[in-house]
Parts: sequence; structure tokens; C-alpha cells
Amino acid sequence: MSKHLERDLDNLQKGLLQLAASVEEAIHKAIRALQERDVALAEEVIDGDNDIDEEENHVEEECLKILALHQPVAVDLRRIAAAMKINTDLERMADQAEDIAERALHLAQLPPIPIPEKLQAMTDLTTTMVRQSLDCFVNLDVRQARRVCRLDDQVDLYNRDIIEELVHMMQGSPEMVEPGLSLFSATRHLERIADHATNIAEDVVYLVEGEIIRHRPAAVEVDD
Repeated sequence: MSKHLERDLDNLQKGLLQLAASVEEAIHKAIRALQERDVALAEEVIDGDNDIDEEENHVEEECLKILALHQPVAVDLRRIAAAMKINTDLERMADQAEDIAERALHLAQLPPIPIPEKLQAMTDLTTTMVRQSLDCFVNLDVRQARRVCRLDDQVDLYNRDIIEELVHMMQGSPEMVEPGLSLFSATRHLERIADHATNIAEDVVYLVEGEIIRHRPAAVEVDD
């Protein structure tokens, strides 16, 4: 690898990590706004989405520049392809955080609704998946990538339990129907963020091994 290509790949990695940090912060703020009925914080998340979009554009431009200037092959080419896909997944996570913030704004105008306790655990696990999926990419760690994929099942369980609690709440109290549906939507957006983190982990397995494991549950059970 030439020194120029190595430098550009390092810069690309830094850009992705910066984007990931911005996305993770947006997720945390959106959930806090939801839990605390904090209108100002929700608006901060929504207003910040443009900055995240700019970061995404910068990473994509870096990828295209590397392709044009260095014409990478083999693992370097797969790394650029993975970076472009990861960049897209991160931007979509930010969109989901913005959607959660919009639900928070709506909920702030409605009668208070008890927030299911498992929502915080679901948030913590989801953001852990986001962080670890990027660590996998940086370290080319296939074993950790497969573990991240397996964590998605636990997020799905949290999502199911929260939905059941909300349905029970709405059945017992008609005035909870509208806020319950809004909270249901926010939980669904959080679950989609975990799906995007899983996509990143799956891309790392492809980057390192050349194996596509998407839609193959048995493949994530193997720790090489």
C-alpha cells in the first residue's frame, strides 16, 4: 500500500468515526427528549441532522476520491465499498434518531404516558451495537462482528416486550391510545437503528472473509 493511499484510508476512517460519534449522540439525545418530554432537546436533534448529512457527504466524497486517485484493488477496494455502505447506514440511523425526536415533540403535547423501563435497556444495547460495529470495522474483528449480529435478537425481544406493555396500557386507558401509538413508533425507530448496526457488522464479515452472511442466521453463530 502506498503512503498516500494509507494516509487517505486513515482520514476516511477518522471521518467515519466522527460521523458515528455524532449519530450516537443524536440517538442518546432523542431518547432523553422522549423520556423527559424535553422539547428543546428534541429540536436540537432535529436541527443537528443537517450537520450529520454534511458529515455523510464528506465521507462519501473521500471514498470517491480514493477510488479515483488510487484505483484500489482486493481488500483495499472491499474496504472502500464497506465504508460507503457503513456511511449510508450511519446516516439512516441519524434519520431514525430524528424521527424519535419528532415523536418526542408530539408526545410533549399529549397527556403524560409512563415510559416502559425496558426502553432504556433497549437504548443502551442499541448504542452499544452501534459503537461495537464501528470497532469491528476499525479492527477488522470478525468475531466481534458476529457477536454484534447476535445482539440484535435481544433488541428485538426488548422491542416486543415494550410493545406488549404499551398495548396493555392502551387497552386499559383510552386516553393513552394516542401517546401510546407515538411511543410505539419511537420504539420501532430504535429497533431499526439496531438493524443498521447489524448491517455494519455483516459488512465487516464480508470485508474480511468475502462471505455474505446477511439473511443467514446460522453464519453469525460461528466464532472463528
